[in-house]
Amino acid sequence: MSKKKIFKPAYQLHKASGQARVRINGNDHYLGPYGSQESRDEYDKLISVWLSRQDVSNIKLTIADLSLLFIEFADGYYRKADGMPTSEAANIRKALKYLVRMFRNLSVHEFSPLKLQAVRDEMIAHGLVRTSINRNIGRIKRMFRWGVENELVNPLVFQAVQAVAGLRAGRSGARESDPVKPVPSHRVEAVKPFVSRQVWGMVELQLTTGMRPGEVIQIRGGDLNMDGEVWEYRPQRHKGEHVGKDRVIFIGPRGKKVVREFLKTDLGAYIFSPTDAKVEYYASLERKTPMTPSAQKRRRKRKPKKQPGNCYTVCSYGQAIRKACEKAFDMPVEFRKVSHNLPNDQRSKIKEQASSWRKEWCWHPHQLRHNAGTELRREFGIEAARLILGHSSAAITEIYAELDRDQARLIAGKVG
Repeated sequence: MSKKKIFKPAYQLHKASGQARVRINGNDHYLGPYGSQESRDEYDKLISVWLSRQDVSNIKLTIADLSLLFIEFADGYYRKADGMPTSEAANIRKALKYLVRMFRNLSVHEFSPLKLQAVRDEMIAHGLVRTSINRNIGRIKRMFRWGVENELVNPLVFQAVQAVAGLRAGRSGARESDPVKPVPSHRVEAVKPFVSRQVWGMVELQLTTGMRPGEVIQIRGGDLNMDGEVWEYRPQRHKGEHVGKDRVIFIGPRGKKVVREFLKTDLGAYIFSPTDAKVEYYASLERKTPMTPSAQKRRRKRKPKKQPGNCYTVCSYGQAIRKACEKAFDMPVEFRKVSHNLPNDQRSKIKEQASSWRKEWCWHPHQLRHNAGTELRREFGIEAARLILGHSSAAITEIYAELDRDQARLIAGKVG
């Protein structure tokens, strides 16, 4: 006896109010203005909960339904050993956004290679770089494979979309990403007066050890083995943790000097703390003249809603470096904050100019790992750089460790 088909609650217009509405189990849920992205997002949230309680084999799934189910799976699956989510679930959401926007109501069984190519063209039109597009298309294919595993997708559909090849360098209309380069040493030094002592400590430690920004922000005293001449640091969370890889970072004399400056008696506390930086900053602001009544009225609240955390994030660390670059290299004032009173086309033009300026003058903490790789390769060779950077193969180290062209030029001059 065949199972009774279940019909998914529809996204509907409530004519009296102009709002979108969905009726679930006899209850109406109003979602916001009909046709708006806000209402679509709210609808997806409610349907995601509804789908999780149904036998989905009895439902005629659309692309939007399959995406919601896969996102729910990804949120639980892509996690590190301690339960912290990795960035992959967020990346899957970004990739599926393009797919759902174009083919939300299309039946899963009607999806085809040409439609996947249309999604890829949309990513190109939005200015995504070629490598990101290939990764996003791979995530969409992975969703269809997961659908086959769970008997939600016809295997023939998955086999068909697998035929869509990745974009090749120089053979597509996609934008190519710029290679990440080391930061010239004078540009690194230039930001020192404009960052906190904690941020500069992280910069110095990255330069001496080659660790990633995500590793330097989370150092605690309890993570360090300080026996012997060279200290060992095992990050609580790291890039290869979820695949069972071990990560040990070795800290030599220069790095030890930096770490000692920030070590705390509480071994569970982060040694680089935004809270500490804030306390030091306000302690340095000693007024030489009495504060006027108007200035007192403008004083910061003692308990603002947003307090600095005990640990930097990769984003806040990068933001501190970007702001320091803007000050160190004299970013034009009109680029720093674009007025909302300007016409949209003028605002867009100024934002584009500001983005070009930042691309030329600002650097980010990820580049410091390339600095360390280049220095290690020059002094000790590619294999030594591979060991210190923690790469599984020298081919990956080649990306991080720039060839010393000055040395090559000197050798070529001697050889003739």
